[in-house]
Amino acid sequence: QVQLVESGGGLVQPGGSLRLSCAASGTIFSISGMGWYRQAPGKQRELVAGINSGGVTNYAGSVKGRFTISRDNAKNMLYLQMNSLKPEDTAVYYCNAVVLSGIDMNEYEYWGQGTQVTVSS
Repeated sequence: QVQLVESGGGLVQPGGSLRLSCAASGTIFSISGMGWYRQAPGKQRELVAGINSGGVTNYAGSVKGRFTISRDNAKNMLYLQMNSLKPEDTAVYYCNAVVLSGIDMNEYEYWGQGTQVTVSS
């Protein structure tokens, strides 16, 4: 079994910064794609940023130039540096990972429990 645990959310003023972290633990052989998603009240969950095992990244247009996704493969960690935050960034942010199981060598997709980010003055 694999667990993803997010941290780093909170309340921040417009223009401020936050750094989200996601720790993956369990029977992991390797992790291929990882990403951050968010879901605002009344809206569908959307991809914020993704990163593959080689470090290639992609971003939603609304966050490009403000957010930076990164990962530490040795520690099975995922990060999201969020700068110049706007009220419309307010949402629950979820960590996502595609994990190659160390038990049966099959790939499984996992989600974290989410962390709230609120941007408000």
